[in-house]
Amino acid sequence: MDDVRVATWNVNSVKQRIPRLLPWLDQRRPDVVCLQETKLADEAFRELLGDELAQRGYEVALAGEPRWNGVAILSRAGLADVVTGLPGAPGFPHPEARAVAATCGGVRVHSLYVPNGRTPGSEHYEYKLAWLAALRDVVAGGPEAVLLCGDMNIAPTDADVFDPAAYEGHTHVTPAERAALAELTGLGLRDVIRDRWPSERVFTYWDYRAGMFHQDLGMRIDLVLASAPVAGRVAAAWVDRHARKGTGPSDHAPVIVDLDDAPDGDIGPVVPPPSAPRARRGRVTLPQSK
Repeated sequence: MDDVRVATWNVNSVKQRIPRLLPWLDQRRPDVVCLQETKLADEAFRELLGDELAQRGYEVALAGEPRWNGVAILSRAGLADVVTGLPGAPGFPHPEARAVAATCGGVRVHSLYVPNGRTPGSEHYEYKLAWLAALRDVVAGGPEAVLLCGDMNIAPTDADVFDPAAYEGHTHVTPAERAALAELTGLGLRDVIRDRWPSERVFTYWDYRAGMFHQDLGMRIDLVLASAPVAGRVAAAWVDRHARKGTGPSDHAPVIVDLDDAPDGDIGPVVPPPSAPRARRGRVTLPQSK
């Protein structure tokens, strides 16, 4: 892949997000797009969006199911050796539509929707950790040039949540989850956004409730992890916060990574920047805690 824009976006229902997704594709013009939470069976996805995506030059790889989960890769940089699902991963109890991989222009691209985990110590939580272990095994098997893109449902560090105290007792921030993510990056993967913006306030998800987005009370759980040959090509990496604004948005914003060339320049970690001041530590609780 030369001069390629890669994006990942948890759209939280592609059917609901069509009025946002298609204009966004035309505006940002990504060459490879990883989608999560499509919430559509493959046939329904193709019926709904196949013609629109083909007109824009995208080939499509899908792993979907009705109502829940679902991932996709849209590519106009080639799409080969498609694998749906995650070999060796546990089901809950059956395999869920959480992973699809394809080779796009010589880079192995994974679109991933990691299980939420719900409550620390629960069977959902153990499932999440086992699923992440299976992902690590797959990535460890190669190839060398790889991109892991998606909703990882883990905030890598305390700097990736608006207030660590608000998340005490919740998933996404526990030591076991972060250790599982560290085992992935320990394979030689780089967290592209954090590498480029090591000390900036960057979030990708804001709960719909309690005005969390407008107060910029979020967390960074949508990641792009790149192996060294790909990470060395990053010219820009940023969160498209504008896509979270307005009517009918997803609760996640897209993450965009430009390889080899940055058509919009190296424009910062978040576009546009947050519009609200930071809340004081300990002053805000999560909506689900109330």
